[in-house]
Amino acid sequence: MKHLQELSEREYFASVRQRPGMFVGKTSFAVLAAFLTGYDQHAVRHGSPGLAGWREWLVTRRGQDCNHAWAGQVLHIALPNGWDNMWDLPPADERHTIDVMFQLLDAFLAEREVA
Repeated sequence: MKHLQELSEREYFASVRQRPGMFVGKTSFAVLAAFLTGYDQHAVRHGSPGLAGWREWLVTRRGQDCNHAWAGQVLHIALPNGWDNMWDLPPADERHTIDVMFQLLDAFLAEREVA
């Protein structure tokens, strides 16, 4: 088993995806989005790229822009018919959105690894 420092970003986020409650307590899209935002801010503050370019990548993936940050872009992709409150998604939407978020994040990081 690798130590945390030895994990690539993709491996790290795969472990978060497997056991989100271990990282954030209550497993919800909004809480995981806050966690990822914190990860990004910490990375940037310490000279790493963090999630730089992810919002733009999501906009390109979606094929449409709006004024939402990256979390809103994920919601647009996962729930194209809309949502009322990202802090109170129905359980099925919550699971689906979390799944889509991690799929998209992995695809983004995979592309970035090759670039």
